[in-house]
Amino acid sequence: MSKLQWLRYSALAEGVSWLALLFVAMPLKYVWGDPSYVKTVGMTHGILFILLIVLLLQTFMEACIDKKEALIIFIASFLPFGTFFTDKSLRTVIIKKEALKV
Repeated sequence: MSKLQWLRYSALAEGVSWLALLFVAMPLKYVWGDPSYVKTVGMTHGILFILLIVLLLQTFMEACIDKKEALIIFIASFLPFGTFFTDKSLRTVIIKKEALKV
């Protein structure tokens, strides 16, 4: 699996964990007063976010993606549903890179 594919999958996992934190764990904390879910989901999201940033830096430094694409992915990771919007462009980049190898 290429670094771009790892980046894409980590972005999707980070996006899912961000939504779980916002729409599942946080309501459970404030509606039912149970902060245990925020600790668990928050830690998972934090680890996935760090993984995403590390992979983003690696793919950028190895010139797999350009500066504009890296910046868009970085900003999108802070927005709910943001990484799902950047998924299409990442798939396009992966397809182009794979076509150049053949």
